[in-house]
Amino acid sequence: MRIGLAQLNTIVGDLPGNRDKILAAYRDLVAQGAELVVFPELIICGYPPRDLLFKRRFVSDIVETLREIAAQIGDVPALIGTVEPNPSGLGRDYYNAAAFCQNGQVVTTTRKCLLPTYDVFDEDRYFEPAPQPGVVVLNGRRIGVTICEDIWTHPMINTRRLYAGLDPVAQLATEKCDLMVNLSASPWHHGKGHVRQQLVTDAAKQLGCPVVYVNAVGGNDELIFDGRSVVADATGKVLFGLAAFREACVVVDTVSPQPAIDASFAQEDLKDIHDALVLGLRDYAHKSGFKRALVALSGGIDSALVAVIAAEAFGKENLIGVSLPSAISSQHSRDDARVLAANLGIRFETIAIADAVNACESALGPIFAGRTPDVTEENIQARIRGVLMMALSNKFGSLLLTTGNKSEVAVGYCTLYGDMAGGLAVISDLFKTQVYALCRWINREREIIPWNTIEKPPSAELRPDQKDQDSLPPYDQLDAILRGYIEEGLSSRDLVESGFPVEVVRDIVRKVDLNEYKRKQAAPGLKITPLAFGVGRRIPIVQKYVS
Repeated sequence: MRIGLAQLNTIVGDLPGNRDKILAAYRDLVAQGAELVVFPELIICGYPPRDLLFKRRFVSDIVETLREIAAQIGDVPALIGTVEPNPSGLGRDYYNAAAFCQNGQVVTTTRKCLLPTYDVFDEDRYFEPAPQPGVVVLNGRRIGVTICEDIWTHPMINTRRLYAGLDPVAQLATEKCDLMVNLSASPWHHGKGHVRQQLVTDAAKQLGCPVVYVNAVGGNDELIFDGRSVVADATGKVLFGLAAFREACVVVDTVSPQPAIDASFAQEDLKDIHDALVLGLRDYAHKSGFKRALVALSGGIDSALVAVIAAEAFGKENLIGVSLPSAISSQHSRDDARVLAANLGIRFETIAIADAVNACESALGPIFAGRTPDVTEENIQARIRGVLMMALSNKFGSLLLTTGNKSEVAVGYCTLYGDMAGGLAVISDLFKTQVYALCRWINREREIIPWNTIEKPPSAELRPDQKDQDSLPPYDQLDAILRGYIEEGLSSRDLVESGFPVEVVRDIVRKVDLNEYKRKQAAPGLKITPLAFGVGRRIPIVQKYVS
């Protein structure tokens, strides 16, 4: 059977724009010879719609948009992810559904069974689960229809315990299906691709029929969807793997003897991270209406990495790098910032802040009299930089990008209303060791980021001769502790028992806990790990639990 896979990048809430994109893809795939066209989950409204679903007219507008789309669907049917009102008067108001459209109408709908409510997902807040997956019949073929989480019941998936043994794939195994399709909006994180692929191939083996998995692509808020739609034959062999991090409209033959795997379907990890960040930044900005960006270039590795990503996302002509040296900024940092800007071909400006710092310290002098200078004065520098960068953002209508990495954000090595000021935290889910690895990968063919930036000891340069390692353990040790504490939920005792020094663990855990209030006020960040700071992590600010 020839299936059209519409791996599309939509905008949440843009119902007319999404409608037009759906119809354009449908016509393209029909012209390529598709017998059935499959779209991702909730493609009409975009994923995740979140509390837009509580707006009074939102779902009725989705229903009307579906009618408009269905009216232009011909003899070749389409499966389209949508929101369906629940008419029963019981349970949640809506279903997460797939509409089977043909010959100008919505013939039937099938509904999602398993509603993820963990990490960044909150579908039980909005949708009513279906008791079993649906089956549609096309030209005598029985097609089982699942939606995203419905196939995440494999024994290797620990969240399957949330569904009390309900297994839509196992239910379909009793239906003698000729094909199963999965409409998905599965966000990407580092290391997730092989898990998805195994779910698809094992489902094909279990059902004894081909499986077609169509995933969304693009960035929506902090989430990044990588596409990578996949088709497996009845033996579990992967026949087709679509591109990563870009749209694709491809017709595949489920009995094709010639597999076709896009080169990006299984690419190296660092390229995956790079491509995800570029896509996430580009979509966050463009879908929000920003065409230009700003980044404060300190001469350090974090701002350098953000600048590289931004230059690719926006185009070098739409990015301004700004150096904001203080009286204690080193000459090598100023030089490194200038060289980076030249290597990228971006506009470079310098705004000295020494006079502004002196003015602030003078104004505060009478109140601070008799008190020893401390981190307060250091933070004045960072906050003046934040004020100036936000002024540039306002004046030029440019998105200001923050540059803090996950290691710094975790332990509070960032200044509220200073270097945390901005519209998007591009690398806030990359540990410092990942920042180093990605920068070296960027320089694999030629120097883009000055090697001095990569090799010199990292420093905030808020006081003379300051180094990060003056008050932090080496980054490989720090990141291992943070990964265990934040992402794996390990306690201090667990970490100490695994071999980390007790005093180091206690200090890092204390810093993480104390700085929760800062992270609640941070710019949204692009998610690339299983657990990022943001909507998927809901730790109270005021709490006294010590693990």
